[in-house]
Amino acid sequence: MLRRRYLRPMATPTTPAEARSLLIERVRNLAYLYQPDDPFTLASGRISPHFFDMKPVMCDPECAHLLGVLVHDTLGKIGDIDAIGGLELGAVPLTGIAIAKAPSGSSLRGFIIRKESKGRGGRKTGNPPGIEGSTLKTGDRCIILEDVTTTGGSALKACERLAEIGCQVVGCITILDREEGGEDAFGDADIPLHPLLRLSDIRA
Repeated sequence: MLRRRYLRPMATPTTPAEARSLLIERVRNLAYLYQPDDPFTLASGRISPHFFDMKPVMCDPECAHLLGVLVHDTLGKIGDIDAIGGLELGAVPLTGIAIAKAPSGSSLRGFIIRKESKGRGGRKTGNPPGIEGSTLKTGDRCIILEDVTTTGGSALKACERLAEIGCQVVGCITILDREEGGEDAFGDADIPLHPLLRLSDIRA
């Protein structure tokens, strides 16, 4: 006879401060590697002793809850957001979390931007090639999502893609800012960067 395994009831944070404190510990345990003697080559091409893989974090049920709390707290501070999403692959699970955690009756829409466009656009959505998910309309106020920000280059390309179709990118929410120039790059583009965590939080 198979025995069913039950997860322990998860303590639900009641405040963003609690969610942030718990997420710092989870990121340290699930996502962070530090190798000063054998540094990593990052996607940006930079060499660093610090490495983060946020996929185990985004795919963990407790962390998904914490991320949902923090993302929606940030959205509430920004205000009046029509759509949220980002570049594959890192932003895909985070977009799902943001949409799943939206309050009942929310009109928030989600989207995914492909790194390489397919030859056709959305047959039902009317989106151009390379933009999947909900229909995006001219004038939509959008938030870009990112799992880890180093230079900001990839996410800024996604911002440019949205601007091409008439959307207004009003900010970027990233799980973690590595504090290596990404915030300045977004500032130069007049797009506020809203990190849920920073490298200095993890190293503290």
